[in-house]
Amino acid sequence: MSALICGSMAYDTIMVFHDKFKHHILPEKVHILNVSFLVPVMRREYGGCAGNIAYNLNLLGEKPLIMAAVGHDFEPYSQWLSQHGLSSEFIHILDNHYTGQAYITTDEDGNQITAFHPGAMNFSHINAIPTDRSDISIGIVSPDGKEGMQLHAEQFVELGIPFIFDPGQGMPMFNGAELLKFIDQATWVTLNDYESELLQERTGLSLEQIAERVEALIVTLGAQGSKIYTQGGCIMVPAALPSVLNDPTGCGDAYRAGLLYGLMNEFDWETTGRIASLLGAIKIEHHGTQNHHFDMAAFKQRYHENFACTF
Repeated sequence: MSALICGSMAYDTIMVFHDKFKHHILPEKVHILNVSFLVPVMRREYGGCAGNIAYNLNLLGEKPLIMAAVGHDFEPYSQWLSQHGLSSEFIHILDNHYTGQAYITTDEDGNQITAFHPGAMNFSHINAIPTDRSDISIGIVSPDGKEGMQLHAEQFVELGIPFIFDPGQGMPMFNGAELLKFIDQATWVTLNDYESELLQERTGLSLEQIAERVEALIVTLGAQGSKIYTQGGCIMVPAALPSVLNDPTGCGDAYRAGLLYGLMNEFDWETTGRIASLLGAIKIEHHGTQNHHFDMAAFKQRYHENFACTF
């Protein structure tokens, strides 16, 4: 069975600022903000939420399908996907637009300032979830064009395909009523700690109340692990320990791939959360979002080392 990953495909230009933003941004002067950061380290990587999630799920041995809208500059990314055995079947190329572009600056504390040009992503609604693919057993609606996210959630419901709602950086596009509709359509919801605060503010619901409307609500907490609210309780998942902290970009997408893997293989939530946590730890050890590699034997060994159990 396959997972359909709906979301953005993007080129990430990642820059490293060898200092801390807080030393250069004065809170009392934000109304006249005018700052410049010297970034001697810069890389261009393949990214976007859908691409990152699919890449990580593929490492775990699954064959995810990506559904996205991209631009005329997508050919190098398409070749990258092909080299890693990932299909471009449901990726739509728009000749008059650029593929999404993210410009990410990271400081020494791991804080990030990102500028994002959506490009073709704004037309993600031209894609429709295929009705003739019985192998699609699960989906995810991750950050994408607003209309596309809404349409794809509706189509998952119509086709009876359970899906994860992952609003991510797309959350500011939606008001409280629109977010409530997503929650009621979704089977699961996943957020980071900042997004969880924003979702509560916009919907007027507590995390416990949101969890009552889905099968599970997953909130990631960075180095503090993650929480899974389900069946009226809360499971605390410890963070896996990375060997080195290199680049936090894409860790959330790696975690979400772990969630999909656990759900596809019907693991319990403790196991699913730990798999997701370990994927995030492996990702943070590497620069870029799709430069880490492992085989399942090595992954299972690290899982045992971190959690003193097997799956």
